[in-house]
Amino acid sequence: MLRKPEEQLKIIKKGVHQIIDEEELLEKLEKSYNLQKPLTIKLGLDPSAPDIHLGHAVVLRKIKQMQDLGHRVVIIIGDFTGRIGDPTGKAKGRVALSEEQVKENAETYFEQIFKVLDGEKTTVRYNSEWLSKLSFEEVLKLAATTSVARILERDDFQKRYNNQVPIGIHEFFYPLMQAYDSVEIDADIELGGTDQTFNILMGRTLQKHWGLEKQIAIFMPLLEGLDGVEKMSKSLGNYIGVNEPAEVMFKKVMEIPDQLILKYFELATDEHPDEIENIKRQLVQGANPRDIKLKLAEIITNLYWGDEETKRAISYFDTAFHKKEIPDDIPELLIEIGKETLLDIIPEIVELGFVKSKSEFVRLLNQNGVQLNKEKISEDELDRVLMNGEVLQIGKKRFLRLIK
Repeated sequence: MLRKPEEQLKIIKKGVHQIIDEEELLEKLEKSYNLQKPLTIKLGLDPSAPDIHLGHAVVLRKIKQMQDLGHRVVIIIGDFTGRIGDPTGKAKGRVALSEEQVKENAETYFEQIFKVLDGEKTTVRYNSEWLSKLSFEEVLKLAATTSVARILERDDFQKRYNNQVPIGIHEFFYPLMQAYDSVEIDADIELGGTDQTFNILMGRTLQKHWGLEKQIAIFMPLLEGLDGVEKMSKSLGNYIGVNEPAEVMFKKVMEIPDQLILKYFELATDEHPDEIENIKRQLVQGANPRDIKLKLAEIITNLYWGDEETKRAISYFDTAFHKKEIPDDIPELLIEIGKETLLDIIPEIVELGFVKSKSEFVRLLNQNGVQLNKEKISEDELDRVLMNGEVLQIGKKRFLRLIK
């Protein structure tokens, strides 16, 4: 049974950047509650970048919360629009994807998004189902629903036009086609990041043109990465991937700046707004941010890996970074955290004089003479990705702290 509209609205609003329009949303929720008929929640996914991190998952988490409230989720894979390429936020047009690339990326998406969403309660559609069947006459009618001036309101188009960067006519159709998806499935709510504002609002325009009830547009804020400044991005290396091992995820959450604790609770967890208010009070009253962050790391890791892996991650973190079994005053080695492996840094270990050669390092490995965070490692673990603060021990007295 669907919950009361006011309680639903409270949960939906948590962490949201903007709702257009909140009054309309409450009306939809009241109608849905009275009829006990779930709303249709739409999320369009761009199949060009298949690796998902917590920044991408902000929208997915909000979708999951609405799914838990009893509403119907429809994921639309933009296989047809992906062949055109969404120019959003780019100074030039995005390279179109082949049909094979789209399908391959979509499969990778499914593996990751269903770590967040309930697969049995999620409908997946491909917009080629309807867009590929439109006649040229229907395409012209679609184009007639808006003006060139309106399309040029998009920041990316404006910049390219002002800088005399070519814009293909076909690119103007991307927001129209994505908006038409909302018409096809009769979406009640569509979610996206703030960078999708134009496309999602265009959905409201087309629904009105087709005589449908306009969808509610919900925009989620961008999530800063581990540096606390830039938007979470794989290219910047400040990301927490949803597929990263539990111990890596846990450790990375512990690295976020204290000022982002509440934002991560709001955007990266499914905690109730009342619980987040309680956490806010604890921080204001002087609670140790590190203790709160430990709770945050446990909640986030559990969302993606479950109880058993989370317990293992906590134990690993406690052993590796919490217990004072390693000397404080030891040499440090600057590495690319989350990218470099033990195998990658062997030449630097040799250069520092910790071992004479790679073969000696491997020999010590095989003799149980190499430890990472007081745990013996084997040759099979040479491809292990290293994390900030880990300590490599070679023999009994040679220690090296790995830092970013």
